[in-house]
Amino acid sequence: MSTVRKDYVRPIDFKHGRVDLSHGGGGRAMAQLVEQLFHRAFDNEWLAQRNDQALLPQPAGRIVMSTDCHVVSPLFFPGGDIGCLSVHGTLNDVAMSGAVPLYLAAGFILEEGYPLADLQRIVLSMAAAARQAGVPIVTGDTKVVEQGKGDGVFITTTGVGVVAPELDISGANARPGDRILVSGTMGDHGMAIMSLRENLSFGTDLVSDTAALHGLVAAMVAAVPEVRALRDPTRGGLASTLNEIATQSGVGMLLEEAAIPVLPQVEAACEFLGLDPLYVANEGKLIAIVPADRAETLLATMQAHPLGARAAIVGEVVEDAHHFVQMRTRFGGRRIVDWLAGDQLPRIC
Repeated sequence: MSTVRKDYVRPIDFKHGRVDLSHGGGGRAMAQLVEQLFHRAFDNEWLAQRNDQALLPQPAGRIVMSTDCHVVSPLFFPGGDIGCLSVHGTLNDVAMSGAVPLYLAAGFILEEGYPLADLQRIVLSMAAAARQAGVPIVTGDTKVVEQGKGDGVFITTTGVGVVAPELDISGANARPGDRILVSGTMGDHGMAIMSLRENLSFGTDLVSDTAALHGLVAAMVAAVPEVRALRDPTRGGLASTLNEIATQSGVGMLLEEAAIPVLPQVEAACEFLGLDPLYVANEGKLIAIVPADRAETLLATMQAHPLGARAAIVGEVVEDAHHFVQMRTRFGGRRIVDWLAGDQLPRIC
């Protein structure tokens, strides 16, 4: 992010102003936006270098890196917005390797005419999420597209972290006999988005679960370093994520429907809309696969953390040459829990 000389900075009217093409043109208007919004909100010692890159200290251990694009609609939703979501989503992808996230980079695509007040609200939300997570946004970029060729704001975030040499957490590590755990209720984020889009009320608020999970992960790997796999079930939900792991590891999965936590209001919303909560996105939950003899210890560790209070053991890894994910239903039967076909909830992250 570039900056602007102090002698010709004019205050931007964030209350009434709107994004225009000059804010992405590389000139004075862009420099003022960067200085008065992004630099002020994300202020830290690395961003203060004011170069086109961040010069960072080299950490000990293996580097982990992830990039995520965020195009959620609507941009503001119960429990969060695209700003905090863009921080949480990338931090969680880094953390699923057992890594400690260290730095974030952010890229913004802004649509001409977008209210500066709403942009400021998004940026301040990002800044608060990054501060709360203890992971600074150290560099970034801003572009503006013509009105009608965007949808307000798109954000891409890249995260860098470091993982200890002794940890080997991967979707390829699941073994028959392992237990499958989730950190909480499924489908909260996706149904919060859908209830807002459809203007639905179910007697109680549906709120996104968006949250940064690296603190929970740190507690988990400290207590049970034998954790084999971690994954956050975002697009495609629990079902698609377990199918990914089953394919990677060359195993099958058997879930217990009665053990999978789902909030009553989420279940009601899914039933009303003809959706299956197993396929609905989460933004503050994780899946863990662990050897059977360590499952109860891991469960207790997760439940002791605020973001894992409703954690549960929901199934086991089985031998299966076809790599199927199956579920034992509440009625005692079995059904295949296949990959998500198509996109039942577009633009949810």
